[in-house]
Amino acid sequence: MKNSNKRGKVYLIGAGPGDPDLITVKGKKLLSRAEVVIYDYLASPELLRHVPEGAKRIYAGKRGGVKHTHTQEEINRMLVEHALAGATVVRLKGGDPFIFGRGGEEIEELVDAGVEFEVVPGVTSATAAATYAGVPITHRAYTSSVAFVTGHESPERSESRIAWDKLATGVGTLVFYMGIKNLERICEKLIRAGRDPETPVAVVRWASTPKQKSVAAPLKDIAAVVRKQNIRPPALVVVGEVVRLRDKINWYEKRPLFGRRILVTRTREQASSLVELLRDQGAECLEGATISLVAPESWDALDAAMDNISSYDWILFTSINAITFFFRRLGELGLDSRGLAGPRIAAVGPATAEKLADHGIKADLLPEQYTGEGLADALLREGMAGRKVLLPRAAKAREVLPETLEEAGARVDIAPVYRNVRPDSYAGVTAALEEGGIDMVTFTSSSTVRNFMEMLGADAAGLMEGVKVACIGPVTSRTARDLGLKVDVEPEEYTIPAMVRAIVDFYSRRQKPEDRSR
Repeated sequence: MKNSNKRGKVYLIGAGPGDPDLITVKGKKLLSRAEVVIYDYLASPELLRHVPEGAKRIYAGKRGGVKHTHTQEEINRMLVEHALAGATVVRLKGGDPFIFGRGGEEIEELVDAGVEFEVVPGVTSATAAATYAGVPITHRAYTSSVAFVTGHESPERSESRIAWDKLATGVGTLVFYMGIKNLERICEKLIRAGRDPETPVAVVRWASTPKQKSVAAPLKDIAAVVRKQNIRPPALVVVGEVVRLRDKINWYEKRPLFGRRILVTRTREQASSLVELLRDQGAECLEGATISLVAPESWDALDAAMDNISSYDWILFTSINAITFFFRRLGELGLDSRGLAGPRIAAVGPATAEKLADHGIKADLLPEQYTGEGLADALLREGMAGRKVLLPRAAKAREVLPETLEEAGARVDIAPVYRNVRPDSYAGVTAALEEGGIDMVTFTSSSTVRNFMEMLGADAAGLMEGVKVACIGPVTSRTARDLGLKVDVEPEEYTIPAMVRAIVDFYSRRQKPEDRSR
């Protein structure tokens, strides 16, 4: 990493409260340029996806009651050393680095060492915890003042620096960071200093994440409620009359899939769209790809077809994956969309058509039913006798479409453009199923079902007992049933958005997560 010709620089970036989407645009941009990233326990691991593949990642998390991976002094030293070696360093901290994040201490070390730095603020956990629990920390009808207070002062101090007598009655809303361990003492001090024991209090754990849990009670009772509900760090404490609004505007925890943990078995390349839609509805998503996509063993079939592309009447695209690998190969051959002039182009569904549009191509044909059978029916109505068809697809795929077209008199050239291979390990998914930590598994193709069951092995039936199953369409559902699974959700329209709507509808008719029996 050493580079004598380059000056290193440290960017101290606030990662936000937990939801990876709450990082600032600037913070995300700087992560994509990082050469070294030193990140905390409360910074979402998903943010590391924005970091270049070759960057050095250093975990420097600190958790109460657990031995720290690195002391603060070690973290300071690493920041200085990597920067002096010429690296672009990102120090990624949960929340905002200057609000109980020890960011000021780290910057002082950089100044003393002559290291260039920049600070990028983040959404602090206090405002996020209140917002995501349905509590506006200021409100004209309740209070116009708020204070952020540490619930865990430095153990090196013999006396508290918090003026409890002024804080208790002088500020409308109080937000305590790191206050769970000392919650009973905090409540006692506030009441003794004059705060009304009936003042409502909310405690929010893992704010802005699918694991969020919040409870509310009067100041005199909240410590007992927190113990009973087993609320542990990381959590924030909000004290004030504004907490009374929680029941009315608690929007986050009322989303239809909140508290549900759903396994997404799509390829990593494709999972993001499904995961994003599920998370928007409140689900916690576990990504367990059953398929990895790699190039075909040979490009000969596609290369030969491209040499004679004008001889084809149709090019058929039956998946987004096929489009991705097809156009990647075109680029390697020095070609682009202009090289497809001549043949008409068909897509199996709207998502596939949208992907084609990204390459400047408008599909000439889109079937009413988004399956291979539906595409075949639509093509037969166009007349296939004597037609020449190019079908770029996976090396192994269903034969319904080419066989149907060939029976109608067409010549179909199949050009493998990618292969489905299974990932090496599925231990994380297996462990989650063993612990009963998955509510539903989603399947978007027959191959995801087959690979999933094969990767679970002989214990598949037992591991899936009580777990709900969602399939994108009838073909996938048929495969799932053939392998012994009960299909609970199948949308009428075979698309990812329709699948998510069907999942929401399914759970909307059921009990809340905390009330259900698996």
